[in-house]
Amino acid sequence: MHSNPIFLDNNGTTLLDTRVLEVMLPYLSNQYGSPTSRHSFGRAARQALDQAREQVAEACGAHPSQVIFTASGTESDNFAIAGMAGDEQKQIAVSAIEHPAITRPAFAMRSYGHRVGVIAADQFGAVDSNSLEVALEKPTSLISVMLANNETGVIQNIAQLAEIAKSKGALIHTDAVQALGKIPVNFDALGVNAMTVSSHKINGPQGAGALILDKRVDIKPLLHGGGQERGLRSGTENVAAIVGFGAACALIKNEMEQRANITKALRDTLETNLKSLGASIFGDKAARLPNTSFFAFNQIEGETLVMALDRKGFAVASGSACSSDSTEPSHVLMAMGVAPDLARGAVRVSFGANNTSEQLNAFLAVINDEVNRLRQLTAVTI
Repeated sequence: MHSNPIFLDNNGTTLLDTRVLEVMLPYLSNQYGSPTSRHSFGRAARQALDQAREQVAEACGAHPSQVIFTASGTESDNFAIAGMAGDEQKQIAVSAIEHPAITRPAFAMRSYGHRVGVIAADQFGAVDSNSLEVALEKPTSLISVMLANNETGVIQNIAQLAEIAKSKGALIHTDAVQALGKIPVNFDALGVNAMTVSSHKINGPQGAGALILDKRVDIKPLLHGGGQERGLRSGTENVAAIVGFGAACALIKNEMEQRANITKALRDTLETNLKSLGASIFGDKAARLPNTSFFAFNQIEGETLVMALDRKGFAVASGSACSSDSTEPSHVLMAMGVAPDLARGAVRVSFGANNTSEQLNAFLAVINDEVNRLRQLTAVTI
């Protein structure tokens, strides 16, 4: 095993930046007021919240008044689906490659009378305009298509899809959790009505997310209570985590391009080596996030390879870390028409800016050995 385990699962979560932690620490100790309180402790918390709101808005190409803080990307997605679904006579349409934080709440809305339509993806993992137009033949209140996929890293043309949705009178939401911090994200330019972002994917803390919302949209609150976040998301705000989220967003502005260059160089080197080992790489013909590689080897189970690599000190994922309870092949690969046996072999490596070429070289040596070892075992059992 590698002496210090190496983390190559940055689409799952990221290392908390020490600069972010430093900004958070006062709000975990002596600055503990509630932002709704009118005394000096409360006012200090409110000011910290306002600053974070401005930082998140700037990173997202939005206005601070459009930022509603939540506890996670999953909460933001649920809030958007349940709160924007509108008329029960109309369908909710989601793409076939969405994260479970979109698909599960969408299908749960069937119990309230909503129909759910699924927008197809092509073999490259892209949701095309024709698929959307087919879905919109039925009266539709809301569509949701992610900006960048958590498994393949494939980036969607959301601005084009938003135009089509609006021409049919549908609202559009995009889950931009994986995109923020890796590619430029601009709420205004995308033309969507709502957008989900999350702190812990951008070297911020877990426990903070946001829904960026066009204020003209009439959304129903998911949580009812003290009326925080303009009455749209009740519950005392997690000030320390939100301050950290803001600080992480501020770092994106100056560092995103450098991070993208570092991770893309690592990813490209990895994939050159994977191809020489005979791997299939998914989504590599489409525009992708710079840090993400999703691949499989014939006749090698993804879970088996992930565990073998873990024993050697490398943390990678099989498909989505957020739905790791499933032994089913990736629904994203199924939507792309990948054969189920190959899809079951899928492994995701997602780099962060703190990963190094030395770590990659060590990983390449190990994956080469493990793939050859597993191939020999497979050959014996066939």
